[in-house]
Amino acid sequence: MSIADDVLGDLKARIDKTIGDLQRDLAKIRTGRANLAVLDGIKVDYYGTPTPLHGVATLHVADARLITIKPWDKSMISHVEKAIMTSDVGLTPNNDGEIIRLPIPPLTTERRKEYVKAVKHRGEEHRVAVRNERRDAREMIAEYQKDGELSEDDAEKTNEKIQQVVDGAITRIDEIAAKKEKELMEV
Repeated sequence: MSIADDVLGDLKARIDKTIGDLQRDLAKIRTGRANLAVLDGIKVDYYGTPTPLHGVATLHVADARLITIKPWDKSMISHVEKAIMTSDVGLTPNNDGEIIRLPIPPLTTERRKEYVKAVKHRGEEHRVAVRNERRDAREMIAEYQKDGELSEDDAEKTNEKIQQVVDGAITRIDEIAAKKEKELMEV
């Protein structure tokens, strides 16, 4: 493999990581439908240790507007309920002594617009991250060219390939953000 291939491979790996991060970020933004990703960041106080919610309970999407949480240890129900209440997911748990039900209320138009703004903001942050990765890759190519390890023609061809990879990544980011916006605006 050539130096140019190494730089391109590294760039693609970093861009894939950035896009994966965007997808995880957007999965946490709740739509009008039940989605377990909304609960990903919640930590429960499990005998003094902050533990992810899925580590102390079984999570299940019962239907389009309801998530059920069944703690493995019934004594943890109050801790799970407290963790959900103190989180920023905006859901109110209902507890029947064995199972916690999280009804997903429909989003108001105002709330939908707030979430769309958040999606656009996160999309822009990730586009900027991809552009920064492009800059880093171009700097590496320039360094190799300066050191004489890469010819001027090869450097130019590699920079064109870098731009193609970045354009593709930005298109993917825009598509992911647009899909999430469409999901949010569905009533």
